[in-house]
Amino acid sequence: MNNLSLPQKIARMDSDRLRAYRENLDFYSGVQWLGIPHRRERRLTFNYARTFIDKITSYLMTETSFVMEPTDSSPEAQERAKRAEEALRRVHDANHLEQLDFDTELDAAILGDGCYKVTWDPQERRVRITSPDVQGLFAWWVADDMSRIWQVASRYTLSSEETQMLYGIKSAKTGSNSHQATIVEVWTPKEFRLWVDDALTQERSNPYGFIPFVIFPNLREPKKFWGLSDVPPLVEPSRELNRAVSQLSMILELSGNPIAVLEGVEHAEDIAVQPGAVWELPERARAYLLDLLQGGGIKLHVDFIDLIYRSLHDLSEAPRISFGDNPRSLSGVALEMELNPLLQKVRRKRLIRAAVYKERNEMVLRILEKRTGVKHLPVKQRVVWGPVLPQDRSRLVQEQQTLVAAGIQSRRRAMENLGIEDPDGEWERMRGEGG
Repeated sequence: MNNLSLPQKIARMDSDRLRAYRENLDFYSGVQWLGIPHRRERRLTFNYARTFIDKITSYLMTETSFVMEPTDSSPEAQERAKRAEEALRRVHDANHLEQLDFDTELDAAILGDGCYKVTWDPQERRVRITSPDVQGLFAWWVADDMSRIWQVASRYTLSSEETQMLYGIKSAKTGSNSHQATIVEVWTPKEFRLWVDDALTQERSNPYGFIPFVIFPNLREPKKFWGLSDVPPLVEPSRELNRAVSQLSMILELSGNPIAVLEGVEHAEDIAVQPGAVWELPERARAYLLDLLQGGGIKLHVDFIDLIYRSLHDLSEAPRISFGDNPRSLSGVALEMELNPLLQKVRRKRLIRAAVYKERNEMVLRILEKRTGVKHLPVKQRVVWGPVLPQDRSRLVQEQQTLVAAGIQSRRRAMENLGIEDPDGEWERMRGEGG
């Protein structure tokens, strides 16, 4: 492989990871049965995998905001933190990060990995944040330290018109796929290389001084760089649920169109199965309708389906109450205990995402410093997550008011905890109104 170009090398890399991505995406999309269906086989698909992943992602991405705090008590540090927070808010609004973060989180939950790319757009003169497809990403890290990435390659395809518009390069590919060009960007902290259709077309210094990618796992597997998808634990129970319900559906259909059974008849010809039909049977022969529901057999099927259904909730860590089914009207600590599996899963994901968002914000501020000359770093960052459980707003306000009155926390922190995105601006407006 030493004689191969980098695009040729990555074409042979991570085959197991890329195959798992495709399988997880197919299963999420509803391709859940194995093999080719037999003649007249009924295959019902109840896509609970998609429902669980969408539900958990919605709980995870509730009202996320970012707070920049000064590194010390000096006026300069406080002003720098305020500038950084305002700059980040503008970047977030320009890139519609609320929607981008939700889409990226959903993609990470399905595939097992997510990514952000932070670059400077020279045409619009602003920071651009995108979410590349991890199916085209390849990473190299230093020895056994997976937190130190020294090279990232991003592979994607463009039309020949897009290639010429973006890079001023005309694809040399010929044949039926000549309208598509394969692009490979290779980034190290010092260099940037661009390959188009296996030809090295650009090689220059990295304009940022860092690799502008933040690659992160959905859930971390110890000693592994690439993450774990939410799909695999749901595969077997989902397939068994589909099979069991399809079988029950067939039984109910046959029970509505009962099977005629003839006993003691050697030959049966011209027997019409219709209302009012009269059959002539030999002596000691008998005819009857097969009742598939007799003896309570249908309840065994329903109980088995209910067992699978409970298993799906256990494996997804999303109790039934997380779907709004609260027959006992639980609230407070009782509701929190009932939802504890979901809360634990959300917490595990938020530990990873907090580090991701901080790294992404630092990249944004470093690019802004370089392009505008305005100082934004260093600052302390804090990610403020919205509550997972339903909140009594009046009670939350009273709690924050008590903490401020007791001198335990500042008014600014109370406003942040209440979900106010711009505490400083809100405080200035209150002072202007004489509050």
